[in-house]
Amino acid sequence: MDLVIRNGILVLGSHEFRSDLGIEKGRIAAIGGDIKAGEEIDASGLYVLPGAVDVHTHLQMPFGGTVSADSYEAGTRAAVCGGVTTVFDYAIQRKGKGIVQTVEERRALAEPGICADIAFHCAITDLGQEGELLDEFPRAADYGVSSFKCFMVYKKEGMMIDDGMLMRIMEKAGEAGILTNVHAENPDAIDARIAGFLARGNTSPWYHYLSRPEFVEAEAVKRAVHWAKALGAKLYIVHLACKEGVEEVAKAKAEGHSIFAETCPQYLEFTSDVYKREDGRNFVCSPPMKGPESREALWKALKLGVIDTVATDHCPFMQAEKDWGKEDFTKIPNGCAGIENLYPYMLSAANAGRISFSRAVQLCAETPAKLFGCASKGSITVGKDADIVLYDPSMDFTIRTENMHSDYDQTIWEGVALKGYPVKTLLRGNLVYDQGKYTGKPGQGRYIKRSESGCL
Repeated sequence: MDLVIRNGILVLGSHEFRSDLGIEKGRIAAIGGDIKAGEEIDASGLYVLPGAVDVHTHLQMPFGGTVSADSYEAGTRAAVCGGVTTVFDYAIQRKGKGIVQTVEERRALAEPGICADIAFHCAITDLGQEGELLDEFPRAADYGVSSFKCFMVYKKEGMMIDDGMLMRIMEKAGEAGILTNVHAENPDAIDARIAGFLARGNTSPWYHYLSRPEFVEAEAVKRAVHWAKALGAKLYIVHLACKEGVEEVAKAKAEGHSIFAETCPQYLEFTSDVYKREDGRNFVCSPPMKGPESREALWKALKLGVIDTVATDHCPFMQAEKDWGKEDFTKIPNGCAGIENLYPYMLSAANAGRISFSRAVQLCAETPAKLFGCASKGSITVGKDADIVLYDPSMDFTIRTENMHSDYDQTIWEGVALKGYPVKTLLRGNLVYDQGKYTGKPGQGRYIKRSESGCL
């Protein structure tokens, strides 16, 4: 045995127990028993958790007239420093390009410097004149890209798909074992509301929220769920943020449909009141944070199993870029940081008794890995990759831009206090984070080829 982690409390998605953990050749080789190894880590007083799987990020992404602030190296470095060992990024397919081609281009850009393991979803924006892109779905699944995203918004940016395209994608994706992800907001309602606000001179960040309030998201969620139910398709709703959308997902699940939902830490922590703050532009993301009723509905849905995963939609921008919208909210690049805050935030919630530690592991590691076909990730199980996080529940930690490991210069999480924090992260048995410092090597991460998605 190469390494044994002794005396820790191992957290599984079903329960937790005190045991030793043995690692050999980058994999979990033994749990409990008399484990002897060449190296030891004493985990007394610590929780031993599987590395988190963040299934929603936008690294090095061209958007809003700039590029998101975190490169693949910076974003994955921040990830492992927060206990996230597998990162899913969105590769945006453009007119005239294939799915595998799109992913291979992003993979070539990412792999030389990644600090965590990485997988890709592909966001479909154009099916071609004769819908020929649909014929590539089986090849994409064989390549390991078994989930596609459909933007129901961003018409002006050339990323939106209409209802007819969404239906065709859902049908073909189901045949190929591919899970369809949707960003659900109504673009026409948004455009009409924005035009009205601008005409009246209402340009502060508060009107970003009012241009995309609860009902604008809820309508699109209902529409996407309607198509999935009608077609018998599997559906994954990304960054669910509103109460009415939660209710629609709960209803569909109760009826036996394969509808899955993700939310993000920012919707669990903040409400739309942040857009009234002096730094409200920094919180501009889409969908925006909603009212307190929606926030409470999300927490309730987490406990009841209506929401399946928590991911980040990590897409940070520099302060100077957020400042483009000081006088006009439509000029603010949409996106916020979160990749290093995901696991610490959810584990702090567990530490406070809001959810259990096992539920945090389900939401952030076990279910994302199962849902998106990462067979070697997501749980402390013999034979799986030794992606391990040691967590100190007694540690007090306050998030500051300067103690994060990204390249951005501002974060919406500035000043948020957490109880408990990760103290070590292992990626396939290698120590990549230790007591506040990144200790790995860029390029250490690997591309993950995935199996069929949507299987729970």
